[in-house]
Amino acid sequence: MKLHIYGALKSYKALHPLRMHMPGHKANRHMLSLFKDAAKDITELPFADCLENPDGIIAAAEQDIADVLGAWRSHILTDGSTAGVYALVYMAKKRGGRLAVARNSHKSVYNACAVLGVEPYLLKNNERDGILLPPAAADVEEVFKRENVCGVLITSPDYFGNVADLAALSRICRRYGKLLLADQAHGAALRFDADEKSNYAGNYADAWVDGAHKTLPVLTQGALLNIKNESLEEDAREALDLFRTTSPSYLVMASVEYGVKLMEERGEAFTDALRRQLNFVKAKLKKKGVAVYGESHTLTLAVDFAAAGIPAGAALDELARRRVFAELENGRYVLFYFSPLTSPSSLNRLCGAILAVWRMRHLRTGKATPVTYVEGIKRFSYLTALSLAHEYVPAAESAGRIAARCAGITPPCYPIVVAGEQITPQAAAALAAAPHSFGLREGKVAVVKMGGKG
Repeated sequence: MKLHIYGALKSYKALHPLRMHMPGHKANRHMLSLFKDAAKDITELPFADCLENPDGIIAAAEQDIADVLGAWRSHILTDGSTAGVYALVYMAKKRGGRLAVARNSHKSVYNACAVLGVEPYLLKNNERDGILLPPAAADVEEVFKRENVCGVLITSPDYFGNVADLAALSRICRRYGKLLLADQAHGAALRFDADEKSNYAGNYADAWVDGAHKTLPVLTQGALLNIKNESLEEDAREALDLFRTTSPSYLVMASVEYGVKLMEERGEAFTDALRRQLNFVKAKLKKKGVAVYGESHTLTLAVDFAAAGIPAGAALDELARRRVFAELENGRYVLFYFSPLTSPSSLNRLCGAILAVWRMRHLRTGKATPVTYVEGIKRFSYLTALSLAHEYVPAAESAGRIAARCAGITPPCYPIVVAGEQITPQAAAALAAAPHSFGLREGKVAVVKMGGKG
């Protein structure tokens, strides 16, 4: 495996150089005692290339990555998927400024629309077992027939492993001459999954974002913006010049290259071994009466503790006491998030912990409060709502008011209330009860000010 970026960092460390450049830690011995790889943490040096206009080791790494992922061009991101999502919305801005998006899009999609002045048309999400599903292809086609949108930005897969019918969406987008853009923050590993690679967005999308750090052996914030439609490359470069950091971490960049290339060599074997064990664990849990969400196409396990009358938050706390830390809970489910590097043997320990918590009668209070995502009534367009005078009211008292900003629970970081919609009682209660949220200030949500005066 040839690693262009890591190889250069390793060679530089071996020089024992006089570091008259950033970063400020200078690979000082006190720093190295805590952070051993600090000696490989560098800035743009003559041999190190430059992420903003690469023509050396970074360019070579990006080309190798594109070849692996089936892209025409891949851009490494060191600030998570967000800069890539902004680039996708920027492409829409250049083509008319109106974009169909799934309601359960990540907050970065809504933020990008706000910053760039793109009006999002919210697609209908169906629901299965208390979990939102991607919009149906037929619903997207209906929007193309009625609305002047330049394309669709779809989230696939989502946190719970639901995937959109990308093949059908691709056919529809080609038929109507629309862009198919994909936020695939949770699906980078699909490319290397023999059972699920047909659901990889790169097979269909004009451009897509891979949140590499979420499911590949990549450091946090490592991600990729991938371009298949060559006509979008100039817009992608413009967007990244605007939104991507000018201080990229070389360690993060190196890890992105490593993660993709390791998965190319061994990803299918890793994934196959884990998926076999995961299917065994799911079957064992079901046999013991544990309710499990059964529609995931990714390496996740969602246990429906509410089915046993156990609040998911209580289950999460009990699991943490057993040193088992899950990704999230949403009142009903506790979601366990794996990657191809999760050892199959660790799933046995997880299975035992889940069964132990499931049997705890004192946790069965019957007070489980699943979050239901009920669309509010649209009163203003999204961009109009953002422009109106607003005030903050306690979330518990916000039902019936019109949201002036998006607000939701994190994770999963998609809005329960969308700016311009009348807030439902269910949404108000969910925001008030959320331990972690976005769009709130000290428990208060932004609503349009009565009378509209500043």
